[in-house]
Amino acid sequence: MPAWTPGQLKTRGVVLSVEDLLTLDWPKLAFDAGLTTIGTHVTPSQVARFITSEKGQQFLSDCKKYHIQVEHELHSMHDLLPRSLFSKNPDMFRMNDQGIRVGDYNCCAHSKSALDLIVENALKYADVLRATTGRYFYWIDDGEPMCRCEQCRPFSDSEQALIIENAVVSGLRKKYPDASLAHLAYANTIIPPVKVKPAEGIFLEFAPIYRDWAKPLTDRSAGGIGKIAGKNRFISHGETLDLLSANLEVFPKGTVQVLEYWLDDSLQSKWKKPPVKLSWYPEVCRSDVQTYEKMGVTNITSFAVYIDATYKKMYGDLGFIRSYGQILSGKAG
Repeated sequence: MPAWTPGQLKTRGVVLSVEDLLTLDWPKLAFDAGLTTIGTHVTPSQVARFITSEKGQQFLSDCKKYHIQVEHELHSMHDLLPRSLFSKNPDMFRMNDQGIRVGDYNCCAHSKSALDLIVENALKYADVLRATTGRYFYWIDDGEPMCRCEQCRPFSDSEQALIIENAVVSGLRKKYPDASLAHLAYANTIIPPVKVKPAEGIFLEFAPIYRDWAKPLTDRSAGGIGKIAGKNRFISHGETLDLLSANLEVFPKGTVQVLEYWLDDSLQSKWKKPPVKLSWYPEVCRSDVQTYEKMGVTNITSFAVYIDATYKKMYGDLGFIRSYGQILSGKAG
């Protein structure tokens, strides 16, 4: 286990939807909190419309003024492989458990034409959504199943996702040699890949959505209900940490990012507005950050979706943002 020094994180970030960025001065909030990075969300097309707008350009200018890095953490497959292509090109899309090609989610990871188009569109979006860090995030569909065709079936969802990501990062690096791409370990991809190895430029992003945010990860018996390998069951903090350790054995050291939910009011609001008041547990966050850093995690960010002008009008106090930033910086919080 590496020596641990608090406050040495490369990334201290938040991930925000376009709606959050439209209505609240997040670059200034991030700067005041000592954060380094803002990640936009949700889809490539949605974020591209924002970034190319007047308000989006002002957001980029403000981030530059405050020395805030900009990344784009995106649910991408519907934009990278448009569903409208299914009727003419069903083989590009996944096969379900009944052996039928369906155009609902993701793709066939062994379809060369699908991968070629996904890479082409990833490059087009990268031209518009340039990451100031060189790190890109093109996620598969949110927790949805992968392909079950004869070629794909032997590969887990994590392995199929990595096949796609390896193709994308290879394409990105031909144009942007220093580009890197996240492998999102989350829900159905949280079990680490075995049969497929990460290509040069792939880094791990670990997103433990199934947990209890009122209790620290060091409480190994705590946890939450979630779906892993197609089954809903209890997932303990102990299992979550073990899965992180297993993923750390597969992906390059020194590049790992944890994507947490400590500030994610959309999750606490069950993704419905009006938002509830955020339950913020600074002692849990502080303990978790220490746990992650001691495991060798070098980058930490958190969803903070629904923290917008409406939230501020309803509840006023946004002090949890500064508290979060101080914790990531190794200060009192």
